[in-house]
Amino acid sequence: MDATALVIIAHGSRDPRHAATVTELTARVRSLRPGLRVEVGYLDFCAPSVSQVLSRLAADGVREAVAVPLLLTHAFHAKADIPAVLGEARTALPHLRVRQAAVLGPSALLTAALERRLAEAGVGPGERGSTGVVLASAGSSDPEAIAVIAAIAREWRLTGWCAVRPAFASAAAPLTPILGTEDAVRALRADGARQVAVAPYVLAPGRLPDRIAAGAERAGAEVLADVLGPAPEVAELLLRRFAQCRAARAVRTSLDVPLTA
Repeated sequence: MDATALVIIAHGSRDPRHAATVTELTARVRSLRPGLRVEVGYLDFCAPSVSQVLSRLAADGVREAVAVPLLLTHAFHAKADIPAVLGEARTALPHLRVRQAAVLGPSALLTAALERRLAEAGVGPGERGSTGVVLASAGSSDPEAIAVIAAIAREWRLTGWCAVRPAFASAAAPLTPILGTEDAVRALRADGARQVAVAPYVLAPGRLPDRIAAGAERAGAEVLADVLGPAPEVAELLLRRFAQCRAARAVRTSLDVPLTA
């Protein structure tokens, strides 16, 4: 058994589909690494909380944990909420070393998961050149997160799609020109896309993914892919972020450089 535990930190939702999806993803991660203790804790709405999971690990004698945010962008939750929760845990549980790994995105594995979902929804390999894709994100008030989504769309377009437009289900940064899903579908149609596919860049069902789906339906998109959910690429990426965090600590330790949170 690996001495370091992996703690997946999910946002949580009142929608029961959210926790069910996270549970399925966690099971996939465990299946990939049978010798690794993998737990999930939620920031809000669902149980157990992150602090409860960390307390249980400490009570079980675990001395080290890597917290991997189940987040696609480095926005408010990764910058503020999670560091605050982990900081409280470090104070309350001095014998448990807790480190925060990087968020999941951007990553080629997430793009591969988006491709998987589009293929599952019926987009064939020969349709790339005539298909416009809406990269539909939940949205953020953080300009950095908005810029990352736009960059992903630009890079993804280079793989052969007719066009890729970012869209956001919730309010984005002030003064930033953005489109909702419905407007993005119509813009792609106006640009000449023969069919339009909406690819939700979200991890689990909930209110904002439902808003993305509703916008796709209103605008008449031919294809609506599923959320990323427990895609194999997402599970692999969680383990990769876990390993990268551990490797970074090993390098700092070998160089005798003080560790930071």
